[in-house]
Amino acid sequence: MQKEQRRFTREFKQEAVQLVKTGGKPMAQIARELGIADSTLYEWCKQSSEHGEQAFPGSGHQTPQEEELRRLKRELEVTRQERDILKKALGVFSRSQL
Repeated sequence: MQKEQRRFTREFKQEAVQLVKTGGKPMAQIARELGIADSTLYEWCKQSSEHGEQAFPGSGHQTPQEEELRRLKRELEVTRQERDILKKALGVFSRSQL
């Protein structure tokens, strides 16, 4: 049985990062007080420093790179389906000529 993954709001993550920056307490202690893993808080701080205001976009609000990747994956899937259909059609038409 798998443990359900908890989800945190963007505001919660931003406030947690702000506590690390201004709290004067060790990151591990802040994480314990918030009830999250040290590594989770570390990742949030890393994302915040790398992306600034664009950090924690949330579901449905992807970064431009993620959006482009999703679009390209979908385009690749459509192209593969078209290729498979053409392969099958070629097989059908080449059999009927014999």
